[in-house]
Amino acid sequence: MNPSTVDTHCPYCALQCGMGLAALPAGGVEVVERPAFPVNRGALCGKGRTAPEVLARGARLTEPLVRGAGGALEPAGWDEALDRVAEGLLRTRAAHGRDAVGVFGGGGLTNEKAYALGKFARVVLRTSQIDYNGRFCMSSAAAAHQRAFGLDRGLPFPLEDIARTGCVILVGSNLAETMPPALRYLTELRERGGTLIVVDPRRTRTAEHADLHLQPRPGTDLALALGLLHLAVAEGYLDEEFIAERTTGWAEARPGVMAHWPELVERITGVPVPQLREAVRMFCATPEGMVLTARGPEQQSKGTDTVSAWINLCLATGRAGRPLSGYGCLTGQGNGQGGREHGQKADQLPGYRKLDDPAARAHVAAVWGVDPDDLPAPGRSAYELLDTLGVEVHALLLMGSNPVVSAPNAAHISERIASLGFLAVCDVVLSETAELADVVLPVTQWAEETGTTTNLEGRVILRRKAIDPPPEVRTDLEVLNGLAARLGWEKGFPTDPEEVFEELRRASAGGPADYSGITYRRIAEEDGVFWPCPQSSSDAAHPGTPRLFLERFATPDGRARFVPVLHRPSAEEPSADYPLHLTTGRVLAQYQSGAQTRRVRELNAASPGPFVQLHPQLAERLGITEGDRLAVTSRRGRAVAPALISSAIRPDTVFMPFHWPGEGRANTLTNPALDPTSRMPEFKVCAVRVEAAGPATA
Repeated sequence: MNPSTVDTHCPYCALQCGMGLAALPAGGVEVVERPAFPVNRGALCGKGRTAPEVLARGARLTEPLVRGAGGALEPAGWDEALDRVAEGLLRTRAAHGRDAVGVFGGGGLTNEKAYALGKFARVVLRTSQIDYNGRFCMSSAAAAHQRAFGLDRGLPFPLEDIARTGCVILVGSNLAETMPPALRYLTELRERGGTLIVVDPRRTRTAEHADLHLQPRPGTDLALALGLLHLAVAEGYLDEEFIAERTTGWAEARPGVMAHWPELVERITGVPVPQLREAVRMFCATPEGMVLTARGPEQQSKGTDTVSAWINLCLATGRAGRPLSGYGCLTGQGNGQGGREHGQKADQLPGYRKLDDPAARAHVAAVWGVDPDDLPAPGRSAYELLDTLGVEVHALLLMGSNPVVSAPNAAHISERIASLGFLAVCDVVLSETAELADVVLPVTQWAEETGTTTNLEGRVILRRKAIDPPPEVRTDLEVLNGLAARLGWEKGFPTDPEEVFEELRRASAGGPADYSGITYRRIAEEDGVFWPCPQSSSDAAHPGTPRLFLERFATPDGRARFVPVLHRPSAEEPSADYPLHLTTGRVLAQYQSGAQTRRVRELNAASPGPFVQLHPQLAERLGITEGDRLAVTSRRGRAVAPALISSAIRPDTVFMPFHWPGEGRANTLTNPALDPTSRMPEFKVCAVRVEAAGPATA
């Protein structure tokens, strides 16, 4: 390897694939393989390979922008820009109170930046109004993890274990397009003789690899899980010894399970009874098995209960808390895991401590040097926070998120953002949300800064700085330092990421997500360290915890808890006026709101714009041919995109990817109905009608 190559990680999804960055003679860097990193073993998708293209000047912000007298964003110096932000926050607080100032973060921020942002909100601004776009990622799975296991970590085992189990049920995940390097673990699973069951309303590239594909109606995953567990009971697959020794609550959960007999589940889900029976036989035919869920079952107004039903299936059959078995969630965003562990989430303090726990408040306040009583109470969840903009929250500091494209009911949220008295955005690019800001602060990217992230396995890894940013670009830590100083906090917000991480270690010590035994040096030497990793009191360092729950669960009595759940309809079911289901998702070449990937030539060539996928039967009924402009209308708005006709989708369902703004913005349509526990919006299912849109107008 070139001696000038720097080992680092991809800036996109939660795999956090290892890569190298090699300096080019003419300047800049190119991506090279890093085969030794165990997660991806050198493999990268197109997004990772082309990531340096967003570093180029033409693609990114290179100087601060402020809203001029004429209404346009104009270049400014850093002092002017930071002064404007500080004045806007102070003015709002003076006029409306502390909670009129909000903070909205991002699941792509490093642990250091997420930690500093949460501290800034609660110590400097003293506002309760902070949340982040990771709420839209895996909050339902997190809530279900907490209820069942007493601890939330996306995967309680390393990815390598997936290839060595007996059967995997993959629910609502299209790994082949969203995390392509992870598909190898499913391929290896089948090569070793294991089986794969994919649950998805669409026959995706991932479903094509399955031994069995179950294709339920959108929003019925809860009934499906209950039906599979019903059959496991009926056909004698329960692990009575495991239930008795390592769980509680089965007697309370069982009646709801038995109320979902196979024929009823077929009527609800559309999955034939023989396929239900085959799925149970495959899952229970081997000693080990796993259920992995992703956004499909989680982004629903009953997402927490849906995940609980899948966990119940694992517990009842003894496929949890044992080697090569368990339930896991495939976290989506690059640092969705670490971002909520260390303070961006409305109700959490660093170390995954609860903000309403007096002992947690006392511990973190002591690290921060403040009175615990000065810390605010828990605030609103992400959508609820965005929904109050301009009404109760009048100023917003937004870092690393693009809700104009990514939020549900996006037209409404765009109006709320536009109604703010003051908006400041820190971002790499001029996103659709940044275009609405009063001040835009250009910040560094992954290759231009050092910091840690936590991948979907709970592996804390280190991104290393490879190149300098443009002269007028600063790190998010420098931004928070400058703002804190202007708001009366000269100390407490260092700009060195390792110094911030050292404080994070102290703040997390003793908490559920304990990082106190992790150091930059250890991460570099060990290819990442799995949390929890407390600081050892002996000479030997704590090894980290790749596999959770093998001896006991993280509940007070050490037992996993069954949670009684019942199927219920989606918040919005099809009707005469809106007869179809809409479901949304990602495509291979784009990522999240597309703010960065839409600036990469190769990725845009592969996926240039939105589309509406529909079944040939529906297309024939509507008189639609491939490429015709289709209008998709829900109770919240209308989106228009070309037709993609495919037998891979159910006839009662249409699909749209959510990466684009404008008339093809899928989230114009989606339903903000919230899960009562996780406060996750129902992105994955709403009722729509579809009709020909006619030619585009100039």
